[in-house]
Amino acid sequence: MNPEPKEVVVSVQNLEKRFGDFIAVNRINLDVTRGEIFGFLGPNGAGKSTTIRMLCGILNPTAGQGRVAGYDIFRESEQIKEHIGYMSQKFSLYEDLSVEENINFYSGIYNIAAGKKEQRKQWVIEMAGLQEHRQSKAGTLSVGWKQRLSLGCAILHEPPIVFLDEPTSGVDPLSRRRFWDLIHQMSEQGVTIFVTTHYMEEAEYCDRLALIYRGELTAMGTPRELKTNLMKDQIIELKTLHPQDLIEPLQKVTGVKEVALYGGGLHLVVEDFARIQPELQSTLQRLNSTAFIKRVDPSLEDVFVSLIEARERSERPQQGVRK
Repeated sequence: MNPEPKEVVVSVQNLEKRFGDFIAVNRINLDVTRGEIFGFLGPNGAGKSTTIRMLCGILNPTAGQGRVAGYDIFRESEQIKEHIGYMSQKFSLYEDLSVEENINFYSGIYNIAAGKKEQRKQWVIEMAGLQEHRQSKAGTLSVGWKQRLSLGCAILHEPPIVFLDEPTSGVDPLSRRRFWDLIHQMSEQGVTIFVTTHYMEEAEYCDRLALIYRGELTAMGTPRELKTNLMKDQIIELKTLHPQDLIEPLQKVTGVKEVALYGGGLHLVVEDFARIQPELQSTLQRLNSTAFIKRVDPSLEDVFVSLIEARERSERPQQGVRK
């Protein structure tokens, strides 16, 4: 028996947003199901936040169709806001109020029943690990604590869908991991999480990803699908003492498409490692450079960079014509 299809709770077709002549979001299509952690991955300025704001009913789309929690993004934005949680990039709470006072304020905003307010406040404080900080002013908290408090206030009213826009920007790695533990707990309880990020390692935590660049979706799938199906080229890892000195010479080797710093070494995108290996070795010998070379599985960063490079290569002749 085939499993029953999961309920789609966010769906858009040909969604577009223009600011004058500038196209911030260009005819994107996607469906997100209940309980899914859906990641929107892309560089700053790619259109992630603009898309989130349209889905949350904050920004009016220019064209297209879409529904969030069953409500139309053009005509029912106020109903959408009642059925979602939204956490923006910037700390959106009141820094001169205490942790408890912020939670109380948002309980009123969300019209939480009087008999349930105290229960939900205690849940947020425990979920965020803020028991010892409940009387502290929000402005005195570390970035990690602020983000947890922001998340708690965004989900006080137990929304079925939560939009998180760059939720861990500026957060230390340990706090970032703990934040993602909270996201997975919500997902296991059936909450749909739509999260934007430019951290490649975070993208691995998502059930599915959409890669966005210059307002367009360039690829979509699970992290494994993106790494195995989209990456036709091979990735070569090169470890050496001064990797930055080798970038330009290696870019000139026939069959090497891209060279980029990666960790303490380099990642090379190549068509056929076996065919170009002799020339690579010859180039390294000529430069008196000792390096350890091996083929590795592509990372999401490799996939994303490769897609962007391919996109830019395809546009260069056209841009030349327009001039």
